[in-house]
Amino acid sequence: MDIEALVAKITAEVVNEIKKQGVSSAEVDRLPPPGRYQSVSVAPSSNGKVCQAKLTGECAGTGCCAELMPGEVRKVVQSGADRVGNTLGGKVDHDLAAIIDHTLLKADATQDEVLALCYEARQYKFASVCVNPGWVKTAAEALTGSGVKVCTVVGFPLGATTTLAKVMETRDAIAAGADEIDMVINIGALKNRQDDWVESDIAEVVRAAQGKITKTIFETALLSDEEVVRASIMAKRAGADFVKTSTGFGPGGATAHHVALMRKSVGPSMGVKASGGIRDLETARTMIDAGATRIGASASVKIVKGEQGTGNY
Repeated sequence: MDIEALVAKITAEVVNEIKKQGVSSAEVDRLPPPGRYQSVSVAPSSNGKVCQAKLTGECAGTGCCAELMPGEVRKVVQSGADRVGNTLGGKVDHDLAAIIDHTLLKADATQDEVLALCYEARQYKFASVCVNPGWVKTAAEALTGSGVKVCTVVGFPLGATTTLAKVMETRDAIAAGADEIDMVINIGALKNRQDDWVESDIAEVVRAAQGKITKTIFETALLSDEEVVRASIMAKRAGADFVKTSTGFGPGGATAHHVALMRKSVGPSMGVKASGGIRDLETARTMIDAGATRIGASASVKIVKGEQGTGNY
C-alpha cells in the first residue's frame, strides 16, 4: 500500500473511533490552528551568471540561485516553506543552517561545550541550539540578541513520564528562556492504542508552552507505519507545530520513508523535523526532499561545510 492510501485508511479509522465516542461530525472535522510554516532562504550567485553545474544537478553545494533554479525553489516550497528569501551573495550552507537545530543532548555535556555550541550557532546562524533543560538558561544568556532560538527537550528520551511531569518541565524551560519545546510522546500508550491519552499528553504540553513552538518526537524506529500515521494525526489535532522522527537515543534515526509518511499525514501546514543519524549534507538534503522543514543534528557544522560528521544525533 502506498503512503497516500495508508494515510487515508488510517485517518478514516481514527475518525471512526472518535465518532464512536460520541463526538459530533463537526467536531471531528475541526482541525487545530495551522502550524507555523518554515522560512528558508535561497540565494542567487553573486555575479548573476548561469552555473552549468547547478543547472545540470551537479552543484557541489557552494551556492544556489533562486532566479536561475526555480525548480529548487519549488522543492523548498513543496517541503513546507511559505517564504523564500533571495539574498545576493548568500550560500547554500547558510540556507541549510537556517533550518538546523544545532544539538547537544549527551549526558556528560559540560558548560564549555554548551557555550561552544552557542558560539557555533551564532557563527553559522543555525535555527536553534537544542540542549537539555538544565542548560537552557546558560544557552539563552549566551544567545541573547543573536536571533538563534533555544530549544529543549521534555519527557526525554523515553516519553514515559506523566503528563504532569512534562507540563512542569515545559513551564520551567519556558521560564528559563526556552523558545521551542521538543517533547517525546508516550510511545507505549500509542502502541496500546490509547489514543486519547497520547493526544491529551501532547495537548497539555502545547498548552503549557504558551504559544512557543512545540515539536512531538515519535521515535519512529520503534513504530509501524500505521502508528506513525496515527501519531501524526494526533499531534496535529492536539495543536503541535511539528512532528519529529527520533530522539537520537533509540534503535534508529530518521529515514526518508518516515519523513515522507509524516509529511503526507500532517499536510503542508505543519513542520516535520528529521533527527537522528543525520551526519552529512547528502543525508540532510534527502530528508528535505522527503518533506522535512527542520533538521536536528549534532554534526551541524560538518553538514553545512559538506563534510562527514560523527555521533548518533
